[in-house]
Amino acid sequence: MQVQVLTTAPSLGPEEMEQFVTFPVETAMSGIPHVEEIRSTTRFGLSNVTIVFEEGTDIYWARQLVGERLSEARAEIPPELGSPTMGPIATGMGEIYQFEVRAKPDYDFSLQELRTILDWNIAFQLRSVPGVIEVNTFGGELKTYEVQIDPNALLNYNIPLNTVFEALEQNNSNAGGGYIVHHDEQRLVRARGLVKSLDDIGDIVLDSREDGTPIRIRDIGQVRFAPWPSASCPLWPER
Repeated sequence: MQVQVLTTAPSLGPEEMEQFVTFPVETAMSGIPHVEEIRSTTRFGLSNVTIVFEEGTDIYWARQLVGERLSEARAEIPPELGSPTMGPIATGMGEIYQFEVRAKPDYDFSLQELRTILDWNIAFQLRSVPGVIEVNTFGGELKTYEVQIDPNALLNYNIPLNTVFEALEQNNSNAGGGYIVHHDEQRLVRARGLVKSLDDIGDIVLDSREDGTPIRIRDIGQVRFAPWPSASCPLWPER
């Protein structure tokens, strides 16, 4: 019987993953009662630590102990390098089926579109099948919103790079403002700011000129869909 602790850190190399993620997790898990073995696998952007317990150990008791030790591991790992979590309840023999998503020759689907179909349509329906604990999707191109910044434009407008990061973060959220009672009607107050399209990102204001003309994201770079750098790495080991 085994419990897996998984950590994803996009674009982090195996050596850094081993030093900053895998080793702290292994250290935190050492000393748990009834543990036979602790082994790990470190890949590009992925750390997988497996804690093997003695035969007959209650799986939920083991996961509770591992969960208690995870807080120690998280305290030793910088937040930007990922947060370790427990994998699904499964064993090394739990993998029952592998499949690929391909487009027919008559249909022009990109790798990014195929990955989106896998994540949001196929995997979603498979998880509703009785007895299926987890569906692991990997490969293809995971779609992200990307701002490709022109350094010359930043210098021209005298805008620091941190300003771009802060503007993107602060302009992608909704907020509630309570309600107003007007003529026996209750009207909810909302501030809607979630990004829903490439144009929404391009319209985010960074600064303004002396005459009041706004400087937007689209003025300092190109907004586009792009694949996640580590989209080829599985979010979970194949099970």
